[in-house]
Amino acid sequence: MASKASDPRIIVALDFPGRVAAEEFAARLDPALCRLKVGKELFTAAGPDLVVRLVQRGFDVFLDLKFHDIPQTAARACRAAAALGVWMINVHASGGRRMLEAVREAVPATAQAPHLIGVTVLTSLGDADLAEIGIAAPAADQALRLAHLVDDCGLDGVVCSAREARAIRAATGGDFMLVTPGIRQAGAPPDDQRRTASAAEAIAAGSDFLVVGRPVTEAVDPIAALRELQREAQGAVATRDARGRADRR
Repeated sequence: MASKASDPRIIVALDFPGRVAAEEFAARLDPALCRLKVGKELFTAAGPDLVVRLVQRGFDVFLDLKFHDIPQTAARACRAAAALGVWMINVHASGGRRMLEAVREAVPATAQAPHLIGVTVLTSLGDADLAEIGIAAPAADQALRLAHLVDDCGLDGVVCSAREARAIRAATGGDFMLVTPGIRQAGAPPDDQRRTASAAEAIAAGSDFLVVGRPVTEAVDPIAALRELQREAQGAVATRDARGRADRR
């Protein structure tokens, strides 16, 4: 799906328990300043109608349902999600090659279709958490392995933490989208995230889009917090691009 000319880097997570609170908060935001993420809690409470209303208000919506199922079921779910007119949908890369290829076939890479990305390792998980579920590789190695798989299956990018972004960017190239949650300002509490970074750190590492929840939605002045994050991200993009031009000389 074509993006707006402003191409905002910040995706605000509407982590609200119901439709009314989510829509009231969204009404305070400007689609030129941010995109919106609708996750499992809000989607379960409010359903697809809320997603359609947000799209009709002009927002690019990231439908963050992290589909992970047998290939046919995941593919049908992605096709249904794409029909809502959203900007981006995601699946768990750990669903494996057959699932990833099935969802790519169900949602072809066209200008009208949403971006389709794979979740690598949740930012709430650390190395010890992975070891407990039988994954011996460190989180960084596992994220890179899954990013390679996602890229090989033709998806548009991945969700990864800023700590893995630099290695994934080097391995996949500039057209592969990196979406980074767990964005926190310096000194801010990590909440239930383990692998966090600031907006500038994430952009410098190669991230394209930053998912921000509580630092905006629970801020005393959410709009001021959003504008500050946007300025930080734009400044980091300018610095990164300038450094890239210098390296190519």
